[in-house]
Amino acid sequence: MRTRNILDGFIPIIAFAVIWEGIAWLHIVPEYIFPSFSAVMREFYHLTVNGVLLNNLASSLFRVLAGFLLGSVAGIMMGTVMGCRQIINRSFNPIFTLLYPIPTLGWAPLLMIWIGINEMLPIILIFLCSFFPVLYNTITGIRSVDDDVIKAAKTLGASDRKILTSVILPLAVPNIFTGLRLEAGMAWRVVIAAEMVAIPTGIGALLIRSESLLRVDIIIVCLMVLSVMCLVFERFFQYIETKMTKEWR
Repeated sequence: MRTRNILDGFIPIIAFAVIWEGIAWLHIVPEYIFPSFSAVMREFYHLTVNGVLLNNLASSLFRVLAGFLLGSVAGIMMGTVMGCRQIINRSFNPIFTLLYPIPTLGWAPLLMIWIGINEMLPIILIFLCSFFPVLYNTITGIRSVDDDVIKAAKTLGASDRKILTSVILPLAVPNIFTGLRLEAGMAWRVVIAAEMVAIPTGIGALLIRSESLLRVDIIIVCLMVLSVMCLVFERFFQYIETKMTKEWR
């Protein structure tokens, strides 16, 4: 059954590649505008062998991991405090409510002035991209915990810390991971946009250089890498969530 599911997932991809190759063979548009699937795969191989793709991917990956990790940890910690303490929630919620609607890239001009165009720029942008959704998902998860469960734990003599670590946070895990999965993909979109605008290295920088050279094949390779990385991050958090919650679900 597992093998069949894998095959069912690959068949549409293979069909898409065949159709793509067939359209390119018809030469309806010039090859430099619409390269064939095989030409894109050849360029993917060349970029991988000469290290261009891997070096740029490593730069983007470092920025995503740094910004996403910092933003997620800060969001979970702040969300936990705000979800458990009503007075803190009332104090900070108006500020976060005003800041949250601002698009992540809307901060870029201000950050360019404050910190300059350097390695910290995309990391801080990804931090902002990750912080707010994880914050609100954590608060929602904690608020959704049934009060009767908490009261039962208190009746059994559990301390506030024990209730937090053994009752509230485990029950809030699905909401927290929903935020993590959603923002894992968004972090890659943000880093690509930041690199296209201001950073000379990374997949985004490779994308914008390829556009200036009319290298559509390299552009498609970069987009394929971006798609795969978003999928890998999403599946990773889905796997971790399943491992953490399978015993009590």
